[in-house]
Amino acid sequence: MKLLALSAVLLCSTAAAAGTLVVAGSGEPVSLEAGNAHDSVSMLVQRQVYDRLINVGAGSTELAAGLATSWTPNKDATSWTFRLRHNVKFHDGTPFNADAAVFNLRRWWDKRDPYNYGRVFSVMPDLLGGFKGDKDAIIKNIVKLDNYTVRIDLTRPNTVFPVQMSASYWGMSSPTAVKAQGEKYGTPAGTAVGTGPFVFKSWVGGDRVNLSANKTYWGNKPKVDALIIRAIKDPSQRLNELRAGTVDLASDLQPDDMKTIQADKNLVLYKRPSFNLGYIGLNNRSEYLKNEKVRRAISMAFNRRAIVENFWYGLGVSNTSIVPPALGWASSPKVPTDYPYDPAAAKKLLAEAGYPNGFSIDFWYMPITRSYFPQPKATAEAMAADLAQIGIKVNLRTEDWAKYLDDLFAGRLSMFQIGLIGDYGDPDYFYGALYNPTSTNDIGWDAPQVGQLLEQARAGLTREARAKAYAQAHELTYAAGFRIPLVHSQSVAAARSYVKGWVLSPLSSEPYNMISVLGK
Repeated sequence: MKLLALSAVLLCSTAAAAGTLVVAGSGEPVSLEAGNAHDSVSMLVQRQVYDRLINVGAGSTELAAGLATSWTPNKDATSWTFRLRHNVKFHDGTPFNADAAVFNLRRWWDKRDPYNYGRVFSVMPDLLGGFKGDKDAIIKNIVKLDNYTVRIDLTRPNTVFPVQMSASYWGMSSPTAVKAQGEKYGTPAGTAVGTGPFVFKSWVGGDRVNLSANKTYWGNKPKVDALIIRAIKDPSQRLNELRAGTVDLASDLQPDDMKTIQADKNLVLYKRPSFNLGYIGLNNRSEYLKNEKVRRAISMAFNRRAIVENFWYGLGVSNTSIVPPALGWASSPKVPTDYPYDPAAAKKLLAEAGYPNGFSIDFWYMPITRSYFPQPKATAEAMAADLAQIGIKVNLRTEDWAKYLDDLFAGRLSMFQIGLIGDYGDPDYFYGALYNPTSTNDIGWDAPQVGQLLEQARAGLTREARAKAYAQAHELTYAAGFRIPLVHSQSVAAARSYVKGWVLSPLSSEPYNMISVLGK
């Protein structure tokens, strides 16, 4: 009788611990195809569906075993050997092995691969220098050694290659699914098939992505039966739905929502650790912004401290470094810690540049909120007011987010807001994403010396050697002034009180397999 009673209790507990987790995403994914998207919502969904060769620990940026159980360099770090995990299957039942890993890696790397279906996997040049045969490409060759061993040969020494491969872009897809679906793969008309903790079920365009638990997951199995990631662009709506109980958790809320969250007994406040950058970009193609004195004047016109205090509510810090404080060792002690706020000196610089009466220019602000710009329009208005004080008339402009990004990367925006959230725990991410030779088209600045310094940092065998190269890069980029760092910030998140096990990553997102909704 006691055994029957105990069994009943256990069954009830198991049932109660399941259920559906509903997440308020900050928009709709761009793509669910690994390697084919940069945006945080796509990365959020992909982290649930895919595994990478190398993971990171919960709540940290430290490397952890993923689909690879070990990774070993040769003597000069020009070759890395990955030992793969055994007995892992994709959601369609096909095996993960060296053939699958090589299929994915070659598809991203080789533009002529028959299975890329015309895709441009832009993260390859952005993070790894280029595609197969490109002069700046880091990867030289990809070799299957046996059924569970892959070697990646590099064109030059790279000690941070495993860290780069931990980025959430590199999720492993089922070769069978990719071949079967072709161009539809990773779109609302297709599916996404990985080895991750959740299985893709459907993508309802403009509304939600539906996932179910992977009951045979090789890692920690999900504590919920289903996961729904809804597209809720407006942060106020995300909070309202959270308070109403129609969603269970939400990220990228407004800093000034903290008091409301703390006052609601049904909610718990979370803060994502600072590992990001919000900055102002200045395009060298502009007749005004190509002048170094104009760029310096703009940097001196912004009352940065007041802006960060007013719009980040104590969650942001402002300095002159593109890397977050946690990676401060990669900044130069020779660079001032902050830009001077000096409108009079800024006005004088404009006159010296040939613009005593100022000029008029478009200033583009983001149409969506992110942790690095929680109130993009209001922040842009404050900056426009600062610029008006030195004679620069700003025309505030914005557009649809996808078009905004297209125009930005094509170099069509003159002055603009943008930012990034670190996707792996190394300064290489921030320096590479902003100053690799393939990463500066938005600002129209060719800086081969900076590129050489970044290669030196990647080849450095010690932190001291790497820090020296990064310090020089910091000095050069600060002097050039095409990217003006504004803020590194924590971001606001919240969940219903019954949500347990949510450990926020410093990176853009985390897998949800350890979250339970007991008592929902």
